[in-house]
Amino acid sequence: MIKIQKKDFIIENEINKIKKNYNDIGAVSTFIGYVRNINNNKKVKSINLEVYKEMAMKELGKACNFAINKWSLNEALVIHRHGKLFINEKIVLVATFSMHRKDSFNSCKYIMDYLKKDAPFWKKENYNNDSEWLIN
Repeated sequence: MIKIQKKDFIIENEINKIKKNYNDIGAVSTFIGYVRNINNNKKVKSINLEVYKEMAMKELGKACNFAINKWSLNEALVIHRHGKLFINEKIVLVATFSMHRKDSFNSCKYIMDYLKKDAPFWKKENYNNDSEWLIN
């Protein structure tokens, strides 16, 4: 399941929505990314995330389907926010659901690595007196 949205999310609620559909889930691995206050020795005030939503849905779908098949997952969940976000706000949730922890761990890492490197999201960091677009 992939969600690209501006609004915040409650992690436990999102996990429970999926988990209630399966009785054989023994492991849920998660990665939660937050806006931090420093990057590259610069004090960050906020970030702006832009996304090509249709392409992101398609590409993230491919990455999740690959992970589901390779690691025998019940489900994979990606929630990625866009718009202006401030320090300590959640940016992303990746959660993978499987019978066994190894599959869950490995697939979660794979999906998050894909997001950081290849997904069509662009991040602009805002500092005190300037801003900068970052490269994946």
